[in-house]
Amino acid sequence: MTTATTPEPAPHDRAGIDRTGIDKTGIDQATALDAADPLAGLGELFTLPADVIYLDGNSLGALPGAVPDRIAATVTGEWGDGLIRSWNDADWINAPRRVGAKIAPLVGAAPDNVIAADSTTVNLFKVLSAALARRPQRRKIITETRNFPTDNYIAEGVIRQTGCGHQLVHAGSVEAIRDLLDDDVAVLMLTHVNYRDGSVHDMAGLTRAAHDAGALVIWDLAHSAGVMPLNLAGCDVDFAIGCGYKFLNGGPGAPAFLYVAPRHLGGDGQPLTGWFGHADPFGFEPHYRPAADISQYLCGTPPVLGLVALEAALDLWDGIDIGQVHTKAQQLTGYFIDLVEARCGGHDLALISPRDAACRGAQVAFTHPTGGHAIIAALIADGVIGDFRAPDVLRFGFAPLYTRFVDVWHAVDRLADILDQRRWDRPEFHTRRKVT
Repeated sequence: MTTATTPEPAPHDRAGIDRTGIDKTGIDQATALDAADPLAGLGELFTLPADVIYLDGNSLGALPGAVPDRIAATVTGEWGDGLIRSWNDADWINAPRRVGAKIAPLVGAAPDNVIAADSTTVNLFKVLSAALARRPQRRKIITETRNFPTDNYIAEGVIRQTGCGHQLVHAGSVEAIRDLLDDDVAVLMLTHVNYRDGSVHDMAGLTRAAHDAGALVIWDLAHSAGVMPLNLAGCDVDFAIGCGYKFLNGGPGAPAFLYVAPRHLGGDGQPLTGWFGHADPFGFEPHYRPAADISQYLCGTPPVLGLVALEAALDLWDGIDIGQVHTKAQQLTGYFIDLVEARCGGHDLALISPRDAACRGAQVAFTHPTGGHAIIAALIADGVIGDFRAPDVLRFGFAPLYTRFVDVWHAVDRLADILDQRRWDRPEFHTRRKVT
């Protein structure tokens, strides 16, 4: 790697890259950006195949190198030798709170207000039910048509479950969200970073607008936790949920997390009244008595192996500046957009992600009218892993801890070749697998 200084940013470019000097043919600019990267070297903490360029960290994070040994120690030592004693001796019993406390700084929350448990879907069911119970006279849940589908599915299920005549109202734009906030809205439920195009909502402004209307707010942080500074406490957020296996790198199906503002802890409302959410789980009382703290949002026995993997992944965040992570995410995504538009023109790719770096997360999406899935399949066959979202979205995620600028350059180089040679239109790339 050659050493160079970061190019001076053009005045109009908020990502810090000179877009007027995009390197269309060579790799010099990518090499220079990597040389100036304050996060350079963190990629060595991950296990990635040498022949793969991984641009799908927004779906599944890469494997942190410390995780396998940590899981092995838990399996062979804590489980194999310690057996049930490890609930105390290895502190398995406190893993949900301990892991939650490690996530807390990444989302701008106090350690006692975050807990790791279950999945984002299950956690949404919990907090949405709890929020509605705190606004019993109101009947509307405002969501966004573009929300990740499971969020809206869960809201539909909660409405059926309560049988109280709630209505799920879909907003098509930010302006529509604000216009819909009236005195019958119980909950505003939004995804902070959109899963399809990476656009970012104004968390502080929309939370304030909802509160001004007397509503509570739930934020889904699945695509923002671990790639940008968040301030749940400072934004006065009521509830939040998030994913452990995307940018937090906890592994496939890793436990998720949830946040509850201090003012909403205690009392009833959490519908999954399992024994680990009891005030005294090992008192074995005949009737449920909710814990007064964040533990109330637990349910069944914690998944220790998943929590151990997530905890080991979170340990690598010690000393990392989330502001630098965010800056690099903006630069990586901006660089990718510029290279694709410079090198892949004339192939019907259309950018749907925000062009302004301040308005997008750590992912970029393009559409293609006929070949979106096939282009991604061809890229994967060439060693560049992104993903496809129906009906026509090619989606790429940029995890700043392990993605380099040279990776971006090589990815676009291979994409350009696939498009120029029309290799994506081979029959084998048009066969869809279950997971896209």
